[in-house]
Amino acid sequence: MRALRLTFGLLTVIPVGAIGDVDRHLARKAILLAPLVGLVLGALAALVVAVVHALVPSTLGALLAAVLAVALLAYLTRALHLDGLADTADALGSGKPADAALEIARRGDVGPFGVVTLVLVLLMQVTALAIATEAGWGGMTVVIAVVTGRAAVVVACTRGIPAARPEGLGALVAGTIPRVASAAWVIVIVIGAFGVGTWLTPDAAWTWPLAVAVGLAVAALLVRRAARRLGGVTGDVMGATVETASTTALLVAALTYASALTS
Repeated sequence: MRALRLTFGLLTVIPVGAIGDVDRHLARKAILLAPLVGLVLGALAALVVAVVHALVPSTLGALLAAVLAVALLAYLTRALHLDGLADTADALGSGKPADAALEIARRGDVGPFGVVTLVLVLLMQVTALAIATEAGWGGMTVVIAVVTGRAAVVVACTRGIPAARPEGLGALVAGTIPRVASAAWVIVIVIGAFGVGTWLTPDAAWTWPLAVAVGLAVAALLVRRAARRLGGVTGDVMGATVETASTTALLVAALTYASALTS
């Protein structure tokens, strides 16, 4: 239970009480449970999508539902993942050596790369979710996307990926997840997405597993880029992988739905 409480404490605004001393063993267990947190957050966002679109059953209603769902996710996560995305964008976009780039990420302010990245990512998330909602599958799509984002954290903490700093969240959890466990989560989520797709949309059952696979692949590329550029991963990079994987999954699903709506 301590591991599950720690997971919610790290990844959400939900109060979990005192955890006590946290070592790498406990941190590993907590990171392994991250997709379960995604399932809870995704379900709450899906509820918002369903209620709002039911009250306002129109294209504008779908847009409003998407905005409120994205806003809820930002609140429930303290916007920490968005902050990590902005800091990572500033660090990678600075063109400076690793130490200087890490110092840029450490600062509390947001630079031009971070601002532009945040604006574009939020626009993509809202637009993609609105398209999925208009097509009738917004709730399940946001669940799949949010779970994919949290699975990306597991991937980012796989053994062989070092921490960029000797302190901080990255140093605590980097390299703690066995590759078998990381691969197992990916397989489980892809199969689960395919199963849901087969049940709900048999004519396009591949849409959600494809969204998961592409989302995690893009997040893995980001982790690889950060490891080469910064010397490893940080808490900011992990936050960036969450938003990157979730956004990519939403976009893949939305492109499929957009094609269906226009055909």
